[in-house]
Amino acid sequence: MAKPKVAFLCVHNACRSQMAQALGQHFAADVFESYSAGTAPAAQIQPDAVRILRALYGIDMLRDGQTPKLLAALPSVDIVVTMGCNVQCPALPCRRRMDWGLEDPTGKGDEAFIYTAKAIEQNIKALRAALSADMQA
Repeated sequence: MAKPKVAFLCVHNACRSQMAQALGQHFAADVFESYSAGTAPAAQIQPDAVRILRALYGIDMLRDGQTPKLLAALPSVDIVVTMGCNVQCPALPCRRRMDWGLEDPTGKGDEAFIYTAKAIEQNIKALRAALSADMQA
């Protein structure tokens, strides 16, 4: 059975959704494929997000080739996770949709980025466990 494809979405695809893609690849690549995109992508990934993931997890999103991209760049996905953008996302066909309700840490201190990274890590691990259980059923 093919691994489900999970798309992490936010407006600029520069911070939370990029962090979620990287942490999904880091913690759950054995269970699902991780992608990210946005409705109005920024020119680059938020430098503080890059720095914090490198410091906390040894993940280098830039070296790994992550860049902000439009929804149209995504493959067909099974699960859509919105980050909590408080905007209406366009319809993206999927089997399951959820919102993680995370505040954007952009413009805030390291504590906000660390909090966001740890919240995403917990959500990724919970999603991994849920999908693993679904596959076993």
